[in-house]
Amino acid sequence: MTASPTSKYAVTFVFITVLFDMVGFGMIIPVQPALIQQVAKVDLAASAFIGGWMFFAFSSTQFLFGPTLGNLSDAYGRRPLLLIAVFGLGVDFLVTALAPSLFWLFVGRTFAGLCGGSYVIANAYIADVTPPEGRAKAFGMMGAAFGLGFVIGPAIGGLLGAYGPRVPFFVAAGISLLNFVFGYFVLPETLNPEQRRGFEWARANPFGTFKVFRSYRGVLPLCAVMFVYFFASAVYPAIWPFWGIAKFGWSAEMIGITLAIFGIIMAIVQAFLTAPAVKYFGESRLTIIGLISAVVGSIGFAAAPHFTFVAVSLFLYAPEGFVQPMLSALISKLVPDDAQGELQGGLASVMSVSMLLGTLFFSQEFGYFMSGKAWFISPNVAMYTSAAISALAAILFVSGTRLKRV
Repeated sequence: MTASPTSKYAVTFVFITVLFDMVGFGMIIPVQPALIQQVAKVDLAASAFIGGWMFFAFSSTQFLFGPTLGNLSDAYGRRPLLLIAVFGLGVDFLVTALAPSLFWLFVGRTFAGLCGGSYVIANAYIADVTPPEGRAKAFGMMGAAFGLGFVIGPAIGGLLGAYGPRVPFFVAAGISLLNFVFGYFVLPETLNPEQRRGFEWARANPFGTFKVFRSYRGVLPLCAVMFVYFFASAVYPAIWPFWGIAKFGWSAEMIGITLAIFGIIMAIVQAFLTAPAVKYFGESRLTIIGLISAVVGSIGFAAAPHFTFVAVSLFLYAPEGFVQPMLSALISKLVPDDAQGELQGGLASVMSVSMLLGTLFFSQEFGYFMSGKAWFISPNVAMYTSAAISALAAILFVSGTRLKRV
């Protein structure tokens, strides 16, 4: 694999880009329930329903356009597509901050999905500049950027939420637009012209991408595991702030604190433990450990009687952070270098449709069991359901790896 001369700088620049994007995303989570309730004038259960449909709008457009961004980056380079995505997120946050009605909240989320593919290009960057044997560690660093973003973002968002649910959106818009300016001046291109391939619409839509997956032996079974895993993990963006309010009466500040703690733990795990853990356990075993941790953590959250138990469960859940980088690394080894952007776009579609369906499912499940329609009231049902689905992902992975050895 031939890397760009600027490769030693690319990972740092992309790390910062992903970090800034996640800071912006993380800032809005603690205030989302209050903003929906304020704009739509509904109660908590109804706002959870609406929040699920808003995430549906975001993920559906991300699913449809993720492969397009990945394929465009294979044809025209990573830099321009990444800058477009970052700028689009800034515009989205500004639209959401100014939204006068529920309609405009949905417009903002839809636009965010359209331009929210920065991580697709970021992962293609990593594949450009990292040899196959080093990609697990590099993808782990990207996971650490996500974790750090969830340290800084929710903490700031929780504090700013005290001044109104719209304030964090204005700040998030500023961060994304500043990140665009930063990237414009310093972000290098890592895909040399001779490594690019022509753009094909047949390969640039999510369904075309799924067809291409069949060309690479072993990709589809791992994609199935990734789909089930992301479906299960969708419970957290779907209901975490709503769950915290319903179960413990958390404020926006407290929601931000819990997400910040979660981000610190995940950043430590992914930044400092990924490389030694891969060396000791290997990618496949580490995937299984992560999926088992997801099961244990979800059950711990559901059973938690107070915050201390939640904090302990966050530590138990932490190895779950290994799953995505390990699966990404395993899959990337099965695909040639000139199709890494296409691969990451396809994986983005798998993640998006899974998160789309999962978030919609868990938000509706949570809203149902918090409404008068259910035969019992509980905020914990979705957490138990997530644990069961994570267990299914572990079973699928073990079964698939055994079949591969046969």
